[in-house]
Amino acid sequence: MAGNSFGALFRFTTFGESHGPAIGCVVDGMPPLIPLAESDIQPWLDRRKPGQTRHTSQRREADIVRILSGTFEGKTTGTPVAMLIENTDARSKDYADTAELFRPGHADYVYQAKYGIRDWRGGGRASARETAMRVAAGALARKVLNALVPGGVTIRGAMVQMGPHAIDRARWDWAEIERNPFWCPDAQAAAEWENFLDGVRKAGSSTGGVIEVVAEGVPVGLGDPIYDKLDADIAKGLMSINAVKGVEIGAGFAAATLTGETNADEMRAGNDGRPKFLSNNAGGILGGISTGQPIVARMAVKPTSSILTPRRTIDRGGKDAEISTKGRHDPCVAIRGTPVAEAMLAIVLADHLLRHRGQCGG
Repeated sequence: MAGNSFGALFRFTTFGESHGPAIGCVVDGMPPLIPLAESDIQPWLDRRKPGQTRHTSQRREADIVRILSGTFEGKTTGTPVAMLIENTDARSKDYADTAELFRPGHADYVYQAKYGIRDWRGGGRASARETAMRVAAGALARKVLNALVPGGVTIRGAMVQMGPHAIDRARWDWAEIERNPFWCPDAQAAAEWENFLDGVRKAGSSTGGVIEVVAEGVPVGLGDPIYDKLDADIAKGLMSINAVKGVEIGAGFAAATLTGETNADEMRAGNDGRPKFLSNNAGGILGGISTGQPIVARMAVKPTSSILTPRRTIDRGGKDAEISTKGRHDPCVAIRGTPVAEAMLAIVLADHLLRHRGQCGG
């Protein structure tokens, strides 16, 4: 199976399955002499791990990361950084009843059709369990950005919609995302979501959501104008996350409703010699290259496919069947997708920063 690696100069490869002994990744292209320890990575993993509230999967994984290579005396050496997380709370028996059935909305059927074999224990390689290693790699990417960009780069994510219920942007408060279990920047919306999600969970169903990620402090010039556009790579990174079905940058699809006058981000002379943009419909990227404005991207996450409500399907023999997926699942997988979206944005930016320095210097 190819396609387990992402990036060009800052490149990482993940391995492992949801119910295997461990998951891991190897990060190549990490510059030398950057201070790095497990304690730099663990806080980001703690934000993603399951079982922290009743609104997420009750699988109890500590997600303790170990660095196996690539550091010496507390600093990176420039060699590949290998990281490992042991799986300690897998319950494969939860999936025994559905081993011969294809779960609707999952990759079960296409895996079987493509490879002739599939790991039915929690989705195997297709499980969102893999995203823990993206978060670990994202922690290293943040270290690169903050070491090489004067003033550092701040990357934050927020859930801006759950099911049909969107936030009120007039009430946006970044501090609020740390005070509720949904990464929601609107306290009133978070309270409403809690009641909504309780009803969804009790009904044996699930719901989707929209996550917005913002990167501030990104220098001008990252990205290339043709096939390696910065926004194209951001879209690929976010679309590669489990359950993501759509990505938009800046105004995104809403740009189609604007006029040329409204959509164009006008500029005036700034006090520091750089232009001052009067709006940011472009989401911080023009012609595939960063403008220095905040980079803004959103991703739409579908409802969790594993639900208790009986659904029609077929078995491996092609016969009609009915399935109800038991086990421990997120009623809204978008909740834990926020730290993963932040990580993928950090990885893309770190990769393009190294590529920019390689071509243009500085």
